[in-house]
Amino acid sequence: MEDLELEFKWLRVQHVVKETLQREKLPDLQAILYLIGIQELGLVKKKFTKEEKQDLMHIAVCKLLSYEGYYEFAGRDEDGWPHYDQVLAVPKNGVEEQERHLKINTIEYFRQLELENGGFGV
Repeated sequence: MEDLELEFKWLRVQHVVKETLQREKLPDLQAILYLIGIQELGLVKKKFTKEEKQDLMHIAVCKLLSYEGYYEFAGRDEDGWPHYDQVLAVPKNGVEEQERHLKINTIEYFRQLELENGGFGV
């Protein structure tokens, strides 16, 4: 995906999340990862602990990297939290390249949600 196309699609994802949550500011990658983690967990609580927030972001990263075959869904634990197995070594790229891959996969995540639910507009 070319840089201009990526930035356009990423901005659309940010606007969808902003409008859906009725926020004033566009969410950054970290906020969107957190929300993907909550979506994948399927459990909404009023407050997550700091450790749970980190776990939610990890779930999101695993889900997103599963599109490229790095992780595979392994199932849920007794509390309903999703777990993934790493099946390929994740390349150790620079931060910018890692963010680029996460943005591309986040766009795909929202595209799939749109197909499943018929209405995100991404």
